[in-house]
Amino acid sequence: MIQSMTGYGKAVVAYKDKKINVEVKSLNSKALDLSTRISPLYREKELEMRQIVSAALVRGKVDLNVWIEKDAGTDATPINAALVENYFCQLKDIAGKVGFELSSEMLLPTLMRMPDVLAKTETETLDNEEWAALKEALAVALDAATEFRRQEGTALQKKFEEKLDNITALLEGIEQYETLRVEKIRRRIVDGLKTIPEVEYDKNRLEQELIYYIEKLDISEEKQRLANHLCYFRRTMEDDECQGKKLGFIAQEMGREINTTGSKSNLAEMQNVVVKMKDELEQIKEQVLNVL
Repeated sequence: MIQSMTGYGKAVVAYKDKKINVEVKSLNSKALDLSTRISPLYREKELEMRQIVSAALVRGKVDLNVWIEKDAGTDATPINAALVENYFCQLKDIAGKVGFELSSEMLLPTLMRMPDVLAKTETETLDNEEWAALKEALAVALDAATEFRRQEGTALQKKFEEKLDNITALLEGIEQYETLRVEKIRRRIVDGLKTIPEVEYDKNRLEQELIYYIEKLDISEEKQRLANHLCYFRRTMEDDECQGKKLGFIAQEMGREINTTGSKSNLAEMQNVVVKMKDELEQIKEQVLNVL
């Protein structure tokens, strides 16, 4: 079964006083194009996370977002009370010396803007337990994105089957015009010769030339090759490996046979059928770009 390159997955894992959030989004791309936005605490593991994502998603334009949510009580930046008190004493002393009156409305905002008053006093480090929790969240998000891709792939495959059935029906419908086409070509040539009464021609030679001309316009091989490509496209969709590029190549070959059929048809009704086949194939080509 085919997979789409469109996918989305998110996971949240609780670890101590925080929540680790991992979000994965993917769209179609010719190759793997991975962009990351990772919390500073986890950046040392970016290379390993990239390897995990690459192995799971293989292809597509992928956005990986990893961030941390902390409880409001534990995430508040601590105030260095001793430093605030020191600044207060200094400001009060300076104000007394210069005769400047300090108001409470002015004093508190001034103190809170002083250097290092709201500075963090400790630096977080990533330990093995938290890294394990992060990998768990990443695995869950990737599983969700892959399942999303499978569901989208099922919808795509249903659409492909519908379009392939339409092309098959149109291909079978061409047969009714082939006998009519041969007869029209023969009649047109014979009627053209009759308009030139002074010209004598060998009827046997005329038949030979007609056979040669009609053989040049024969589309039996194109029909057979197109039918084979339609079957090959169906079989390829059932493969377990990534088939997007392969399906694209098959669609190109289908287009080549349809174009050749159109150039040889030499009949308005057949050309109308060819235009309908091209329309169905164009819709397949557009959607193949989304297949993994």
